Formats: sequence, C-alpha cells, structure tokens
Amino acid sequence: MISVTVYSTGPTCQRCRLTCRSLADAGIRFSVVDVTDARASDVRDYLTEELGYSEAPVVVVDDEPEHHWAGFRPDLVARLASRLEVGA
Repeated sequence: MISVTVYSTGPTCQRCRLTCRSLADAGIRFSVVDVTDARASDVRDYLTEELGYSEAPVVVVDDEPEHHWAGFRPDLVARLASRLEVGA
C-alpha cells in the first residue's frame, strides 16, 4: 500500500483544493501537510531545497520517493489511480 502526501498552502489555495478533490474522487487515500504552519520549516526546506519546488501543492508518493509533482495535475492523479487499480 502506498502513502500519498499533499503539501498544501492551506484551504485558500485553489490548486491545493482541486488536487485534494481529484485524489479523493479517484479513491486515493492521502494526507495533507499545511506548509504555512510555523512549525513546518523543515518541511518547507525539504520541498524547496531537496525537491526543488517553489509552488503548491506538492504531491509525494511515498513508495517511490522520486515520484512527486507540483501544481494541479489531474493527468498525474489519473495515472496514479490507474496504477493503483492494476496493483490491487
């Protein structure tokens, strides 16, 4: 079973909300980390320094650390959903 994490800038971020909605509609379980939380500086460093992103949301599929993307990407959500159906 994979773990999907959405790094979000909060409920006012339209792309973050759309990404979460797309994942939920596809039946993909995920957790959300709010990077605007003052305690999230390590997370922000990880997203910007290690992964190279400067926009939200960032989606990381934990079973494949190299599998991640930024922004609202319904095409990648659909690809992930189809991968999960094949592996089910």
